[in-house]
Amino acid sequence: MLEARRVWFSYDQRRHVLRDISLKIREGTYVAIMGENGAGKSTLIKHFNGLLKPTRGEVYVDGLNVAETPTSNLSRRVALVFQNPESMFFSETVYKEAAFALKNLGFPEEVVERQVMKYLELFGLQNYIHRSPFTLSSGEQRRLAFSCILAWDPKYIVLDEPTAGQDRYQRELLKVMIKQLIDQGKTVIIVSHDVEFVAETMPKVFLMADGEILSCGGAKQILSDEATISRSGLIFPQVTETLRGLDELNLPRNIISSEEAADLLIRIFRGARVV
Repeated sequence: MLEARRVWFSYDQRRHVLRDISLKIREGTYVAIMGENGAGKSTLIKHFNGLLKPTRGEVYVDGLNVAETPTSNLSRRVALVFQNPESMFFSETVYKEAAFALKNLGFPEEVVERQVMKYLELFGLQNYIHRSPFTLSSGEQRRLAFSCILAWDPKYIVLDEPTAGQDRYQRELLKVMIKQLIDQGKTVIIVSHDVEFVAETMPKVFLMADGEILSCGGAKQILSDEATISRSGLIFPQVTETLRGLDELNLPRNIISSEEAADLLIRIFRGARVV
């Protein structure tokens, strides 16, 4: 389990970027940490693998206090893919980049090759193994970063703005990947202000603003709550906004995904009573 206990953090000892954050993320769950840019989302997740230590309060990973545990130990458990994946690349080819962590962790060469090719093929990068990571598009770099971390099989997977630069096909692939990881017992945490993707995938949501957690609950509950959304600075999913504009039809106000909307319209067409 990942746990934050009354965490405060400041980069300069003057302004707190995180203020009294407490949360628990249990194993095998799918979670979204949402909020506008500057809400403190990325700062929070850097505490999960020891890149940052709390100014006050405590963060635990499977009972290990982050402030007292080597970052190398935490990184085996918690893998982060940052919003700008090129910042984590340094190898001369795509293959070497994907294989680097596995080799450092001492995996046999045949395991390294199998795992690397498995995930490069999954993300459509198998034809780029001899290319430099720095010549890839931003979307391809993001997919390479996914391949790198999944290859070493971490327990907790944290994705910072994973839909940025991804086309519709890759967004669908990301949905499938998240479901597969959850089915394998992994914990998946996405940091996002992409309300459409969160509405489609229905994680538990921690909604942040100004370094604090405003609300926490299911995606349907959070993304359809007018007061909460207004305070966070986010917007409703497009489907929610559209249906709320049809006041004369007296439709439910908590529809957040296109799948739910399609089901609702089918029921209306068939003459079912909508409440």
